[in-house]
Amino acid sequence: MALHESLRPAPGLRVLITAGAGGIGAAIARAFHAAGAQVHVCDIDRLALDRLLTESPGLTGTPADASVPSDVDAVFEGVRHHLGGLDVLVNNAGIAGPTAAIEDIDAAAWERTLAVNLDSQFHFARRAVPLLKASGANPSLIAMGSVAGRLGYAYRTPYAASKWAIVGMTRSLAIELGPQGVRVNAILPGVVEGARMDGVIAARASALDISPQAMRQQYLDKISLRRMVTADDVAATALFLSSPGARNLTGQVISVDGNVEYL
Repeated sequence: MALHESLRPAPGLRVLITAGAGGIGAAIARAFHAAGAQVHVCDIDRLALDRLLTESPGLTGTPADASVPSDVDAVFEGVRHHLGGLDVLVNNAGIAGPTAAIEDIDAAAWERTLAVNLDSQFHFARRAVPLLKASGANPSLIAMGSVAGRLGYAYRTPYAASKWAIVGMTRSLAIELGPQGVRVNAILPGVVEGARMDGVIAARASALDISPQAMRQQYLDKISLRRMVTADDVAATALFLSSPGARNLTGQVISVDGNVEYL
């Protein structure tokens, strides 16, 4: 195999992406689809899911709340029907959670953030691993973390706690599943351009009583490259981690963030 060919996923790879109808998830879904993979996505947003499936014929999907075990079961019924097996799981579901001082965060907001960001990764990994073990196509589990999984993040404690936990889960599963040939890695996106980041900036600006413009500049000043990353940057890393060229990469936590120095 030529070097350049080893850096692309093999055609026909069977891929499941959680929260795949918008943002980073949709960018990853489109990238795998363009590379010739069979892609199934799930998303809680039915309108966004319908839009993606209409815009990208050949993709399949299941409406689901990734934190609800019965919904996860429905997703895997869709995987069985449409893909007939699984080679790559991209555990992408996540929410921003509350932006507030710890004493002002209520228990429901904490629990919902952990349920979506962390529990969903458990539910999907638990169901996906037997299928990945049966794959003969360089199987891979990719966990979507965040730069907040390697740095402290004041006023975003639930989010940061969930993302640090994903790093521990990734490294533990890499050890557990390595003997069966299943690779497990995490991608930690940094400050990603888009509507979700705009909302995070606005909420943090309000919490700190400064303007959104000043808050945006503060974020940029913390990045060594002084620019945000894009969803396509993250998707490119997911493609590489699923390629033959990454066959000996496991247990790795890869920041795609322009080197965020602090939060």
